[in-house]
Amino acid sequence: MHQDFMPPGIVALTGAGISKESGIDTFRDKDGLWTRVTLEEVATIEAWHNDKKKVLDFYNDTRKSFRAAHIVPNAAHKALARLEQKYGGEVTVVTQNIDPLHEQAGSKRVIHMHGRDGESRCMNCGTVTVSDIDLTPQSVCPHCKAVGQLRPNIVWFGEMPMHVDEIDDVLERCGLFLAIGTSGEVYPAAGYVLQVRRSRPRVHTVELNLEPSVNRTLFHEHIYGPATLTVPAFVDRVLAYGWK
Repeated sequence: MHQDFMPPGIVALTGAGISKESGIDTFRDKDGLWTRVTLEEVATIEAWHNDKKKVLDFYNDTRKSFRAAHIVPNAAHKALARLEQKYGGEVTVVTQNIDPLHEQAGSKRVIHMHGRDGESRCMNCGTVTVSDIDLTPQSVCPHCKAVGQLRPNIVWFGEMPMHVDEIDDVLERCGLFLAIGTSGEVYPAAGYVLQVRRSRPRVHTVELNLEPSVNRTLFHEHIYGPATLTVPAFVDRVLAYGWK
């Protein structure tokens, strides 16, 4: 192999399914979070303006529950970190999840398109702060000192995802696109497989999911089963033989 050869990039799009096996509830399952709370009341900018306390209390309680459960990365998270460490090219995780499990597993190139747990953002000045302190309608921005303008740094329904330009860049460079634990129902993430197939004719696309997603026909390869079993096995295959 020529010393200047760089293998094609790998992009792994991950959704709630990869973290479910670590004990984090998904939103859309029959027993998911949206069956227990109305998303319009806690997950929109309108809800935040209408009742800041209700919205902030919901995220404060959710964050504290996550911490109290001592949830840790599972074998799927660890396998993607191993892929990044051992593969000769670029490996990027684009995650719809707000949890830190990819980073805790050892992944370095992680793009959180829906934001991150444990961060707040000021609606007045835009400053993002890492903090586990509860937010209230009386919270003061540490940067601009505005009162009542702090919100969780996560994407609510109706808002644009974060880092879209950076995601487009890594999709343009990838030769292998994986969708892991995703429903295929939430856009723009659900459209990435079609985007990469149109821009990268030789790309190989793989769906690794508990069951077929709604856009399963856009994938060249389908691997169904628990992520903790399918992802480590697939990573072993890529590292040993490639994906062709």
